[in-house]
Amino acid sequence: MTSLPPPFDPELAAALEPVGELLRSGFTPADIEPARQGPYMQLLAVLDLTMGGAFEVEDRTAPGPPGAPDVSLLVCRPTAGPAGVPRPVIYHVHGGGMVLGTSRLGVNVVLDWARELGAVVVSVEYRLAPEHPHPAPVEDVHAGLLWTAEHARELGGDPDRIVLAGASAGGGLAAALALMLRDRGGPRPAGQMLLCPMLDDRNDTPSAHQMAGVDVWDRAANETGWTALLGDRRGGPDVSPYAAPARAGDLAGLPPAFLDVGSAETFRDEVVDYASRIWQAGGVAELHVWPGGFHGFDGFAPEAALSRSAQAAHLDWLRRLLGEAGDTGGLTDAGGPGDVSGLGG
Repeated sequence: MTSLPPPFDPELAAALEPVGELLRSGFTPADIEPARQGPYMQLLAVLDLTMGGAFEVEDRTAPGPPGAPDVSLLVCRPTAGPAGVPRPVIYHVHGGGMVLGTSRLGVNVVLDWARELGAVVVSVEYRLAPEHPHPAPVEDVHAGLLWTAEHARELGGDPDRIVLAGASAGGGLAAALALMLRDRGGPRPAGQMLLCPMLDDRNDTPSAHQMAGVDVWDRAANETGWTALLGDRRGGPDVSPYAAPARAGDLAGLPPAFLDVGSAETFRDEVVDYASRIWQAGGVAELHVWPGGFHGFDGFAPEAALSRSAQAAHLDWLRRLLGEAGDTGGLTDAGGPGDVSGLGG
């Protein structure tokens, strides 16, 4: 029997209440195209990604996977800081349930990190399901990373200090990319930041059942996203770990990982299990389960106390990770990141 869902943090619950029913009204295949054309997605095109002049922003193009189109990359380079010192690179993979979003979705929080760390940001735009099912999205993400590593010095970055980062579907794709790079002998990232990552197509954990109809990205929405990516293979025996990283039999040899998730969200149990399996394989992982957090809570209510704690933990881990490899040359005084514009899944 499925148990009752854990309660939301009171401050987060109050922030969610005005639109909670709308967000939990379900996300079906018929909702994909309207969501792509919605006002939120249209606003992404007019975001000031220079952060008030802190970054120089340009669009670059990387060769795509064999037989596929080129991959678009959004490159943001700091305009200040020490000259001639190779900077860390944050390689960002956007969220959107595998079916929504562009390279601009969620990149504002990565730019907040980069402004504190003196880092270059490269955000990849990948083909979306269901028009482009697996392996198109992860192969695009892989192609973009290879280009980023090859051109890191040209961008002012350090090819040995590339951190993979993504939230929700982007976190799942970042985890899949880490597996792919390990298995194909590609560049080794310095770390992988997996925020509420979408890891398991089977959609059958206790938390997935607990949070059905409650979380802002619930079991029904999750089925929509995974089915768009995998079709009738979803939940079956032959799903690749490069599609659903929870399917990987071996999590040894991966770069250090940061994983976080809310206690009151669909992905809770798959994320906890993934971190546990990294430890069991002898790897390095830092796991945070935020009590009472729903999916994407820190983006939805960035000023809430729990959100601020999560944001501080993200930046603290990046500082420690990159500090081990040398001075990051931050552009401003330390401070927590701003709004995380994540979208479910």
